[in-house]
Amino acid sequence: MPGTTTVLITVTGPDRPGVSSVLFAALTRHGVDLLDVEQVVIRGRLTLGALVAAHHDPEGLQEAVEQAMASIAMQVQTSLEISDDPAARRHSTHVVVVLGRPITARAFGSIARALADVGANIDAIRRVADYPVTGLELLVSPVPGQGSEDYPPGTLRKKLVDVAHAAGVDVAVERAGLGRRSKRLIVFDVDSTLVQGEVIEMLAARAGAEDEVRAVTEAAMRGELEFADALRARVATLAGLPASVLADVAGELELTPGARTTIRTLKRLGFRCGVVSGGFTQVIAGLAEELALDFVAANELEVHDGRLTGRVVGEIVDRPGKAVALERFAREAGVPLSQCVAVGDGANDIDMLATAGLGIAFNAKPALAEIADTALSAPYLDVVLFVLGITRDEVERADAADGLTRRVPIA
Repeated sequence: MPGTTTVLITVTGPDRPGVSSVLFAALTRHGVDLLDVEQVVIRGRLTLGALVAAHHDPEGLQEAVEQAMASIAMQVQTSLEISDDPAARRHSTHVVVVLGRPITARAFGSIARALADVGANIDAIRRVADYPVTGLELLVSPVPGQGSEDYPPGTLRKKLVDVAHAAGVDVAVERAGLGRRSKRLIVFDVDSTLVQGEVIEMLAARAGAEDEVRAVTEAAMRGELEFADALRARVATLAGLPASVLADVAGELELTPGARTTIRTLKRLGFRCGVVSGGFTQVIAGLAEELALDFVAANELEVHDGRLTGRVVGEIVDRPGKAVALERFAREAGVPLSQCVAVGDGANDIDMLATAGLGIAFNAKPALAEIADTALSAPYLDVVLFVLGITRDEVERADAADGLTRRVPIA
């Protein structure tokens, strides 16, 4: 508009009630139009930015704002003729979540340099967690003409993952927009994901075959053996055990730290939650009931005359079977696969994670980490929440409302 000057006003200082009202009272007296405004508070320090269109006397506006802010001990900077061209505005295309214990300046600097190297600008940063890890969420956009938005799928993530690994942090990369916030169904692997340890090894210990079974399990999780063959070989070692060992082992299961928080929080948000396991229904059924899970898919051990026969009943839930189970759960819940999340740790989870809209490798074997959308190395399952854009503050406020606030000390 002819005769109009665009002015950027930046106010900084201690956060206190009334700062915005004083600023906008001064702006009102000059009859400006508000074009944009943003505010952030970090540890009690306020930064407030307002972009306005001044139709007359922009220098007088500057002086009035400076006097008004000085009256409440706030600092102010003004810049004239700031562009408000819509074509110049950035629209964030990706979300990058950085997780670490801690996130050092060196590690964050490495991520920032990697983004700059691929022509990506950091538009905004917010903290999503301070416990049990530090989590920072970055909104990034391509610098015009440098093409970061046109990278083939996964290229940006691969670049950042390589840098993050060297820096000792985890990184998750997703497209920004509605798709990220539309997830509605999540499935977890059980052994070494939802619970600590491997159920088959706990059972094998009763049969004196723990070392033998562990070796087969590790080879299967690395992708060196077909899961179905490995399962049959391991289950065969259990032949003759009393069926009561199933209840004994079920009673010994220990949830991964953060598992209850994760399920509880996702259910508050309306997620359908389930497990898809290469383990055994008789062992995890009680846990699924305790956590109020919506779906369970697992193998069933054959029992005859009160003893295990060393065989499984029915179709084996193997690598392809896990993906089939996820597809069935999604169909039953009426949720598109693009809105599904899968979390696992082994090679037999590859198809399931590839089928889901978001596949998360949790302390995973290399074969799975390489194909997953995101790989997490912290031993806390609630880190999954931060990848989904849920903050620790939001979790704890919801828990506090239910009288559940508690932080377990971390060594």
